[in-house]
Amino acid sequence: MNDAAVQLWWLPVGAGGHVVVHTSRWWERFHALMEHRPEQPLFHSALIVVRTTGEWVIEMAPAWGQRNPSRGVVASGPVGLRFLGRFRLFRYEVRCWPQGVLPDRQYAVASPVVFPLTDAAAAGLLARAAAVPSHIWGRRINGSTDMWNSNSLTSWLLQEAGLDAAGISPPQGGTAPGWAAGIVAS
Repeated sequence: MNDAAVQLWWLPVGAGGHVVVHTSRWWERFHALMEHRPEQPLFHSALIVVRTTGEWVIEMAPAWGQRNPSRGVVASGPVGLRFLGRFRLFRYEVRCWPQGVLPDRQYAVASPVVFPLTDAAAAGLLARAAAVPSHIWGRRINGSTDMWNSNSLTSWLLQEAGLDAAGISPPQGGTAPGWAAGIVAS
């Protein structure tokens, strides 16, 4: 019997922001040109794990963005270059936040994709959030041509939970940079 679930939320990259929306658009324009393909919408993903005891938001975000001390930080890693990770500006956080806030949730392009789980499987997924590899955000990982980022965390967790992350695609013909890196890391 399924008494829990994980919700996969797709948010446009840069939703609600000012800088990221432009830099990501330029990044996608450059890659589309280099790969001789049309530009695609870019998506950021996050998870909400629902159990009978409550909800947990799981996401990867810059360490400097959220100041709430109860934000559920379970892991962190460097951004850009490993040595820069000594500075808060160049660190990311993995948050597994009980009753947490999913920023920009109102910009989601659709209802979440829901995967039913047993409560034990949901508990296992929550526990694995702290065990995510701390690869360098924005850099390729060994065995992949894709960079490590927030989408990597999502695909890694889904794959580790026994769900086929490789069979999941973002909506609207979009792309989720970093998705393949999470699958390879798993």
